Amino acid sequence: MSATEGLSQLGSQSVAANSPDEATLETAPNPHPSDLYLARFTAPEFTSLCPVTGQPDFAHLVIDYAPAKLIVESKSLKLFLTSFRNHGAFHEDCTIAIGKRIVDAIKPKWLRIAGYWYPRGGIPIDVFYQTGTPPKGLWLPEPGVAPYRGRG
Repeated sequence: MSATEGLSQLGSQSVAANSPDEATLETAPNPHPSDLYLARFTAPEFTSLCPVTGQPDFAHLVIDYAPAKLIVESKSLKLFLTSFRNHGAFHEDCTIAIGKRIVDAIKPKWLRIAGYWYPRGGIPIDVFYQTGTPPKGLWLPEPGVAPYRGRG
């Protein structure tokens, strides 16, 4: 199977799904399945909706994973994340649901997601999820997002 066989979104015009449940998260074969390495996706402009007020919520997401047999196809990830723009859910639910959806799709050796949510009502919320202890020997960089400091 080629690296792009079966991918429906890559190389074509695609429209984001109306909800995360409708979004397709595509995968491709890992070109180095026997190597232990880290892949990182950063989404500094993630948006969803508050499930109570319907107002927009904004986050900076950092997704790190150690691939096994499959990798996440990045355009489909972008479209999957975009599907949250009209989705009402709490910060914790969005962050963990994204992590679990990726795990279900690619079954990585390890995954962590950090959701740095911008303040609403004066309180930022940071949500972290990981699948367990990182594999021994995996180089794990810091997420690279400074904690919220306000105006001070």
